[in-house]
Amino acid sequence: MAKKIVSDELWEIVEPLLPPEKPKPRGGRPPNSNRATLTGILFVLKAGIPWDMLPQEMGCGSGVTCWRRLRDWHEAGVWQRLHQVLLEHLHGADRLDWDRACMDSASIKAKKRGAATGPNPTDRGRPGTKRHLLSDRFGTPLAVRLTGANTHDSVLLEDLLDAVHPVVGRRGRPRQRPRKLHADKAYGARRCRRACRTRHIRPRIARRSIEDGQRLGRHRWVVERTFAWMEQMRRLATRYERRVDIHEAFTLLGCSMICFKRLMRAF
Repeated sequence: MAKKIVSDELWEIVEPLLPPEKPKPRGGRPPNSNRATLTGILFVLKAGIPWDMLPQEMGCGSGVTCWRRLRDWHEAGVWQRLHQVLLEHLHGADRLDWDRACMDSASIKAKKRGAATGPNPTDRGRPGTKRHLLSDRFGTPLAVRLTGANTHDSVLLEDLLDAVHPVVGRRGRPRQRPRKLHADKAYGARRCRRACRTRHIRPRIARRSIEDGQRLGRHRWVVERTFAWMEQMRRLATRYERRVDIHEAFTLLGCSMICFKRLMRAF
């Protein structure tokens, strides 16, 4: 029997974060339930199908309804809060490792252009979006940002480090900064090292023409695996949305699903 797309454990976490459902209009069609709508959104995220091909047999409502809820919930900050809550659950279960963090980026094709796109130097200048990611030692996504594919990796280092909000869930002070940061030579500028030390983070970045990055790669590979996890959700393998806020909503939801899977393995 197929697993539920929105399990009871996931719904228990998501439901308190959603805006209250609208009351049933008198004499009109009852609104689609939030759980059914979330099921449709996750199905599109994982399968990568167009909104108008969402199977009606699933009872998720129309693709337009799911698209609107995805947009509205993103504007209300639901996906950002969901990611933060899951990080707190992982921290409380001792499943976040703050000793080492890894930073990297990956570019994907942007079929319809739009904001946060640019000529991809690795794809013959075709329009693309670059996904900048900060993960912990196990590849758990801590923060993500989107830019054009022609943006240099080092430009987003400070923004990514500051994007991690204080994570509570255990006794003591909330955690926000890793002790070490592993990154490749693209982050080897002096300002990047200085930015790390200002935040009391020890930079472990290969220096150009001095150090070989292979030794550091034994710690950095986890962030590459996280990119692979994200691309298993077919809607994240290629950007089909012209609106960057819709793609950002999918990206945050994808990071949350990775965190949720790691949380389920802890029990």
